[in-house]
This record gives sequence, C-alpha cells and structure tokens, in this order.
Amino acid sequence: MGEGTPIKVLIVEDNPGDVELAKEALRETSLTLDLHVAEDGEEALDILRNEGPEAPRTDLVLLDLNMPKKSGHEVLEEMKKDPDLRLIPVVVFTSSSAREDIEAAYDRYANCYITKPGDLDDLVNVVRAIEAFWLTVVRLPRRVVA
Repeated sequence: MGEGTPIKVLIVEDNPGDVELAKEALRETSLTLDLHVAEDGEEALDILRNEGPEAPRTDLVLLDLNMPKKSGHEVLEEMKKDPDLRLIPVVVFTSSSAREDIEAAYDRYANCYITKPGDLDDLVNVVRAIEAFWLTVVRLPRRVVA
C-alpha cells in the first residue's frame, strides 16, 4: 500500500456496541483507515462484490460468525471460493470459542480466529492488537481487479 493510502477495513458485525468499540479502538491508530460496516452476511458480500475497479478495495475483514441472513461461515466460504475476494485476509472475531467453529473457520481458510473477550477493556486491547498486527506488521496483498 502506498504511503497515505487509506487501509480499507470491513467490520462484519450485527452488534452495534461491538461495532462502536471496534471502530473507536481502530480510530486511535496513526494509520489512515477507511472503516465500513456490514450488519449481516449478505450485506458483507454485497459490499465486497460491488467494489468496482475504480473503488478502493477492502484490505481486511473482521468477521463475526453469528450473523443474520448469512452466517460468518457462509461469508468466509463464499469469499475464499471467489477469485476476486480470496486474497482478502479474514480475521474471524467472534464470541464463540467452540472447537467446531474454530476448526470450521480454518477449514474455510480464515487467516486467524479470535474469541472476543467479555471484558470491555480486554476487548479494546484485542482490537488494538489486531490493528497492530494486521495493519502494521503484516504485508497485505495488493489486489488487482481485471
């Protein structure tokens, strides 16, 4: 990503409180972020698929699993099967710590799986850790749309 180019993050979350906490924690970074929110799985896929060649493409998805309309598992599966979407890193960020959810997410090629902590301060710290790792340390792929 070029210097000063906003990093586009899509937060897929139906809980408004969790969305606001994530947005607030991410806004405190020195990076230039372009934050978008999808409140259900269908909306997430619509946003990802409707980004035209002239629009900035999503660089990172924070995905909850327990979503209306399409589950996070369904969104993940569709993203990783789509050649235009499969390179987008997906951080599953959900309240489930069930072994079957973790394994199913990795079976669908999630890039990582994080269980949301119940404590507010811990939640903010985890979001900041996601930001520090995925948006500062990791080299994200530059996606070219044909």
